[in-house]
Amino acid sequence: MTWSGTGPEPDPLPDAVWLFDGVCNFCSASVSLVLRLDSQGAVRFSPMQSAYGRALAERCGIDPEAPSTFLFIDAGRALGRSDAVIALLRRLPAPWRWAAAARFIPKPWREAAYDWLAVNRYRLFGRRKTCRMPTEAERARFIVDP
Repeated sequence: MTWSGTGPEPDPLPDAVWLFDGVCNFCSASVSLVLRLDSQGAVRFSPMQSAYGRALAERCGIDPEAPSTFLFIDAGRALGRSDAVIALLRRLPAPWRWAAAARFIPKPWREAAYDWLAVNRYRLFGRRKTCRMPTEAERARFIVDP
């Protein structure tokens, strides 16, 4: 998303925020995994179903009621699909960040794999009735209200 130059300049996008589908079991499990791997706390999280997540999703052109991708905000850029996965992996400590070498896979192949998983995630992994709630220890890493 870029500023058009008309009207006041919008607030800059945050850095290292993962905007995820909070009712998706696969997405929630992925968040739990990154919380364990990212012991330095480089990545923060916001479910699209929260007030903050909804506003950020809409600002970046994602329908929070029917998200087709998660977003990762990297250095002020909202990235989706396989680019978001790669940017997120780069924020993790070694050896996990080495998986960002997936950027060398041709983008059409990466996007096709991502899209297949995104379309089938509820069927394969299920869906929660409510969003994943952070534990007390995780709470500081989650942004839910503006």
